[in-house]
Amino acid sequence: MPLTREQKQEALADIQATLAEASTVYLTDYKGLTVDQANQLRRAFREADVQFRVLKNTLLRRAMEEQGGFDDLLDQLNGPTAVAFTNDPASPAKVMKKFLEETGGELPRFKGAFVEGAIYEEGQLDALASLKSKDELVADILGLLMAPINNVASALNAQGAGLASVIQQISEKEEA
Repeated sequence: MPLTREQKQEALADIQATLAEASTVYLTDYKGLTVDQANQLRRAFREADVQFRVLKNTLLRRAMEEQGGFDDLLDQLNGPTAVAFTNDPASPAKVMKKFLEETGGELPRFKGAFVEGAIYEEGQLDALASLKSKDELVADILGLLMAPINNVASALNAQGAGLASVIQQISEKEEA
């Protein structure tokens, strides 16, 4: 049963709100997945805190056109399209790659992605999967910032221990 005009407007507003909140949008072709595989994939996306939805191409196209910045991705809106929305650029790619390895299949097929203003084309799923998450990047930066402080503290401890050892040796010689 086709959507009424009012339902289409509500769906369009919902898609626009989701696009505005998410910095990362992945387009996939899910045609050929069994119901069990589709449910398994949805579960994996949900566990990774990724919103995964099947949307009508015309509504998604309109929302993307009104939002702006998705022009290079619009060509991929043909055939069955499922969309992953998130703020972590790597998590959808990691979920898809793991799912493809586990099932040994070729579905879902990666169509393209919009990641914080950059467009990634069909063959770039591996590049996206190798990106670090925000938490991993923050941990790396903190580690780099903490390294000099740890080095200074270690150097001060080492000199203090060396000085205490010299004083102890001098006092032992004086007693003898």
